[in-house]
Amino acid sequence: MVETKKISLSAKTRSITGKKVKTLRSNGLIPAVIYGHGTKPTAIEIPAANFIKAYDEAGTSTLIDLKINDSNSVKVLSHEPQVHPVTGRPIHVDFYKVRMDEKIRTEIPLEFIGESPAVETEDGALITNRDSIDIECLPADLIPNYEVDLSALKTFDDQITVASLRLPSTIEVLTDPEEVIAFVEPPRSDEEMAELEESAADEEKEAIEQITGEEAGEGEEKSEESADDESKSGE
Repeated sequence: MVETKKISLSAKTRSITGKKVKTLRSNGLIPAVIYGHGTKPTAIEIPAANFIKAYDEAGTSTLIDLKINDSNSVKVLSHEPQVHPVTGRPIHVDFYKVRMDEKIRTEIPLEFIGESPAVETEDGALITNRDSIDIECLPADLIPNYEVDLSALKTFDDQITVASLRLPSTIEVLTDPEEVIAFVEPPRSDEEMAELEESAADEEKEAIEQITGEEAGEGEEKSEESADDESKSGE
């Protein structure tokens, strides 16, 4: 399990809102909002490079010490930022101010480590159903992630469930304990592969026939429309 370290970030209040925030982004700043206990929603701006570095370390499950202007820093959690659809760079982010004496609900990412013998020696296929779990705890008890050791999957009958995770007692897991997080599927037989290939071929054939039929129908409609137009022009 990874130890939590202190992550700090500085911001300034901003007066630019709406479509004008484009000017902030062009100057290397990210528009953001902080809200939460005892704090009315406040518009702020953060140097993009600083935020990206902090978010890479903190994600959405590690506290950040956020200092706004010259005030004392406050403990916040970052929501997943909005990103540009083309560049993938953050364009907006919300921060939630927490109270250290009040439990919060959030997610802890799962990090899969190690190698499964059922994959390495039996040519199985690793299946993972979740990349995070829902938890509740005091802010000070948050951990950045939880490492799931895949070496526990020795056979095709083995499963890693939520109940098998050993989180600190200070963290309450809200995800269904019976939910399977990871398992290994046995390799498909030659007969199964042949059936899959045949099924895929049939689906492809049906799709082509459907498209061809739709195009033929559109052609007939256009021909009828043309005939109607010629008839009207003759009148």
